[in-house]
Amino acid sequence: MFRALRIAILLLILATVAQEAWLARSRAVSWQDPLRVAIYPINGDGSPAAAAYVQGLPPNAFASIERFFAEEAARHAQGVARPVAVTVAPAIAALPPQPPRSGNGFDNLLWSLKMRYWAWRHDAVPGMKPQVRLFVLFFDPAVHDSVPHSVGVERGMIGLVNAFATHGMAGSNAVVISHELLHTLGATDKYEPGSNLPRFPDGYAEPDRAPRHPQAYAEIMGGRIPVTDSRAEIPETLDQTVIGAATAAEIGWGAR
Repeated sequence: MFRALRIAILLLILATVAQEAWLARSRAVSWQDPLRVAIYPINGDGSPAAAAYVQGLPPNAFASIERFFAEEAARHAQGVARPVAVTVAPAIAALPPQPPRSGNGFDNLLWSLKMRYWAWRHDAVPGMKPQVRLFVLFFDPAVHDSVPHSVGVERGMIGLVNAFATHGMAGSNAVVISHELLHTLGATDKYEPGSNLPRFPDGYAEPDRAPRHPQAYAEIMGGRIPVTDSRAEIPETLDQTVIGAATAAEIGWGAR
């Protein structure tokens, strides 16, 4: 009985929050004004290397993301010069709640609410309130060969991104951040979960290319550059990625 009541209360809270988030997202993807995106850097592993990297991030550390969205908006004939405005927020010392690795629906709902509450408590950004909040945890690559999977929450317009604390991987970090940013705007993954290979045709940057392989670019929600039917490479920078037609439609970049 208590569990059923707890679930009912949680669903009621989630429904209220989801409605507010839907209204916020609808305004955000109208693309009448620049989408305000705040990136909150966090020392993800407590290492000196990650601390130094986070503290050394300049205000224009993620300018490549703004350029990418501007170039892709122009390619999709959106007629908006600056679709995304990125702000680097003050570093956060606290660690966000981690998503359940193999949780059920209830666990995922509970984490979503915890993440929203945590984000609200750590939302210290000067100026106008951001529409999308991306919390980026940086890890020392000398200690970590890989980082946990990143998550973008559309209903909350919040992203939890795991990245490497090295300038040599700033380009690939920007790809992951942009991928999760697109998730918060309604874009879906376009790769096969088991193999991580881009799904044809929506996960291909140039699905009409002949011959089909090798592709020159990655569709950003496809995640990789298809080289053969069974092999794909991770893009090193946003210059190697594009926003495909299906992804553009999902974020409201349709014909006007």
